[in-house]
Amino acid sequence: MRKVYCDHAATTRCHPEVASLVYEYLVNDFGNPSSVHAFGRRARKGVEEARQQVANLIGARTNEIFFTSGGTEADNWALRGTLAANRAKGNHLILTPYEHHAVLDMAESLGREGYEVTLLDLEPETGMVTREALLKAMRPETVLVSIMMVNNEIGTIQDIAGLCAAAKEKDPKVIFHTDAVQAAGYIPLDVKQLGVDLMTISSHKIYGPKGIGALYVKKGFRFGSVQVGGGQERKMRAGTENVPGVVGFGKAAELAATELERRVTHARAMRDRFLQGVLAIDGVRLNGIDPAVHPELRHPGNANVSVERIEGEAMLLRLDMAGIAASSGSACTSGSLEPSHVLLAVGCSRDTAQSSLRFSFGEENTAEDIDYVIAEFKKSVEFLRKLAPPGR
Repeated sequence: MRKVYCDHAATTRCHPEVASLVYEYLVNDFGNPSSVHAFGRRARKGVEEARQQVANLIGARTNEIFFTSGGTEADNWALRGTLAANRAKGNHLILTPYEHHAVLDMAESLGREGYEVTLLDLEPETGMVTREALLKAMRPETVLVSIMMVNNEIGTIQDIAGLCAAAKEKDPKVIFHTDAVQAAGYIPLDVKQLGVDLMTISSHKIYGPKGIGALYVKKGFRFGSVQVGGGQERKMRAGTENVPGVVGFGKAAELAATELERRVTHARAMRDRFLQGVLAIDGVRLNGIDPAVHPELRHPGNANVSVERIEGEAMLLRLDMAGIAASSGSACTSGSLEPSHVLLAVGCSRDTAQSSLRFSFGEENTAEDIDYVIAEFKKSVEFLRKLAPPGR
């Protein structure tokens, strides 16, 4: 049976060059980077070279990159580390209601501890944040604004540079974080041009290993450590570094930077081919910004569609039987029976949200793959609609 992977927003296959380097550091260069002997020094050299590669991907300095266990930890740290170190300014946090749960759940936890959280209103359907909505939400006690650059479910690309500039014009002391996990490798990133103070990125979204991410922390503002027990990461994150993961992440970042234009062109071609086929099916609608109208405002590999009168989970199971991998939203919540919080946040009905599927395209895909997916998608729709009860 043909196998087609259309879930690149969930994770990506490790690039062969990355996998080879990870193996080298698992088996041969296995030293502890905190050790002073030759084995340790070689491991340390690998870590610092990777730090430079990751910094280059986002236009940062090496001493502004802190390695974490992934995007979730980096998001958690960005919120808690900032608020804990800036209690004197206030206790207010602003974010959007369609952030990744790594941000939303941490904000909820902080709310139980006495911090105040404001969720911004989003533009219906598109999920865009306006400067007016952001400025209206800001208060003198606002410490942190956290807005994701690219939504992981509907692919909306926010104007982070504009939003950050507007926030800092109103309050130069406000700290701005963006979750750029879905942006890295598909959108040119330069933290200086964006003006952000904190940025989250993750390795396994850019053909690197899982279990490793990074938090960019701009020099010059108060930021706290939330993990103690050692002097690693310049005493900001205790624990022996995941050296194979770090060096793999570094190589993946280097490849992402050099291959960005080609990857974007390929992913967009696959996405557009898919949409042309499935949107011709009766009762199939696109969720989010139409890339045919505003290609610059949607992730090039993202397609989120809803199928009238069919549960998204049922479609996924039928497609899986045909060897096709897609998702019903974030991989972190795909086991939930609740409709997507992202689609609800942009004004979709519960029925529309529960009938949604996310396809995300990348290096795995070919035109022949996409044609196969379209054909199986049509078959699945026809089969499931025959089973649907009257009125559904």
